[in-house]
Amino acid sequence: MFKKDDLQKNEAETVIGPSVKIEGEFTGQGNIIIEGIVQGNISTDQDLEVGSKAKVFANIKARNAKVAGEIHGNLTIKEFLELEATAVVNGDLQTQLIKIDRGAIFNGKCAMKELSNHSSTTKIQDEKTINEK
Repeated sequence: MFKKDDLQKNEAETVIGPSVKIEGEFTGQGNIIIEGIVQGNISTDQDLEVGSKAKVFANIKARNAKVAGEIHGNLTIKEFLELEATAVVNGDLQTQLIKIDRGAIFNGKCAMKELSNHSSTTKIQDEKTINEK
C-alpha cells in the first residue's frame, strides 16, 4: 500500500495542510493526507495518511491508513492499518491487517476480519508441516 516514502503529495487527491482546520463531514474517493486538524467524519475509498503533527477528532473509513499523529475516533480500515511510533489512537479499530510500531499508543478495541485466503494458506502450511514429519 504505502511506498517507502509514503504517499507523495502529487499522489494525494486531497492534502489538509498543517495550518488548516476542517469541521464537518469529509468524503472523498481519492488518497488523503492530513497534516492539520479535522473534526467530524472522514471517509475515502482510497488511502489515508495522518501526519505526526495532525490531530483528528473523527470517525474514519478508508481502504488503507497510515497514522503517525493523534486520532480520537473509531477507524474502519478495509485492508491495512499502520500505527507508527508517534501515533496516539483513542478509539476502536476494525481492519484486516495491522502493524503497530513500538511506542504507538492505542486505547480501544481491535477487531480483525479474517482474510479468506489467509486461513487457507495457513491450513496448507500446517498440512505441509504435518506431512514432513
